[in-house]
Amino acid sequence: MNPLFVGIDVSSKNNVTYLMKPDGSKHSSFSVQNNLGGAKLMSEKIVLAMETMGLNDVVIGLEATSIYGDSLVYALREDRRLGRYQRKLHVLNPKQVRKFKESYPDLPKNDWVDAFVIADHLRFGRIGKEVYMDDYRYKSLQTLTRARFDVVQNLTREKQHFANYLFLKCCGMAQDKDIANSSATTIALMERFETVDELAYADLDELTKFIDETGRNFADPAAKAKAIQTAARNSYRLPITVNNSVNQAMAVSIATMRALGKQIKVLDKAIEQQFQIIPNTLTSIPGIGKVYSAGIIAEIGDVHRFNSQASVAKYAGLVWTQHQSGDFEAQHTKLIKSGNRYLRYYLLEAANSVRRCDSEFRRYYDLKFKEVNQFQHKRALALTARKLVRLVYRLLMDNRLYIPPES
Repeated sequence: MNPLFVGIDVSSKNNVTYLMKPDGSKHSSFSVQNNLGGAKLMSEKIVLAMETMGLNDVVIGLEATSIYGDSLVYALREDRRLGRYQRKLHVLNPKQVRKFKESYPDLPKNDWVDAFVIADHLRFGRIGKEVYMDDYRYKSLQTLTRARFDVVQNLTREKQHFANYLFLKCCGMAQDKDIANSSATTIALMERFETVDELAYADLDELTKFIDETGRNFADPAAKAKAIQTAARNSYRLPITVNNSVNQAMAVSIATMRALGKQIKVLDKAIEQQFQIIPNTLTSIPGIGKVYSAGIIAEIGDVHRFNSQASVAKYAGLVWTQHQSGDFEAQHTKLIKSGNRYLRYYLLEAANSVRRCDSEFRRYYDLKFKEVNQFQHKRALALTARKLVRLVYRLLMDNRLYIPPES
């Protein structure tokens, strides 16, 4: 096979393209706008080059640069003129390209050089198969699960903001481990009582009734009311002007949390609808519900694009660096810093849930927890997630349900 190699350096406005002949020499380079017209012009130039040289194969590569290359990938895949040729399309890891560029120490840094490096990497690199997600069902699901991830992260940050305001207004409640900082009851109390004194000296029966109505899950609302009043009486008193500003900031924070909560529900419904057209065996694993399974499958896509479960683990960043010299090899090294952060997040969250529900994973987590001396939970959970990858890969490859081992 003698293909034309096409390296594309993607940016928000332009796509710099380098066409390399099969022998590594330059055919041409050009820049087009990052829009539909630019993609069509790029395709025309690629087809013209192949016709001129009498080639039937083309290998196209671009870096995974945020979202700026996604639409270009779709356009090149759907282009009928390119469809007449044998083509491969690679979305490359920027770290992979950067490491390859280190073999050219004297090259400057600009878009034209980067396009050349990508083309040359395609010519020399060990890239066995197309690595973009070519099934649009998975891409659609990925769009939704990533949107949900971002909203959840925003909600987590907003809860921290609210916790800060809670400490200012009623530090005793913020310090009490038995009082959840952002629970429905805590939020309702902050909306109901303007000052900490109003809460501290409210009628206990009325406060108990209020807590029982807003919480609905307290075994002893009277005891909870007493604990809250004790916490309020032990809290600092703010100057009235400062207290009023805290109330205003807290009201905005509460409104934001509620809005984000509604967005999560909308996305959950959309994810469930999209998930109905994708094979899913992961919910058979105890502890993995629709959210975690959707997030994992959305990032993995068609599992057959990975050569092994180790490839999936590396893609997720669940592999460890090696530190070895002579007869010495470190036992506890760090996780690699690269990888798909969304897949790593969902695998870690899923592993944390599975270890509570499945006896085999619970024993494995406990064993790893006892083995390490520092950061026990974090490292043990990462190792458990790595074990989960093996199971996930096997279930997706075989398209079968999980049967837990006998305890």
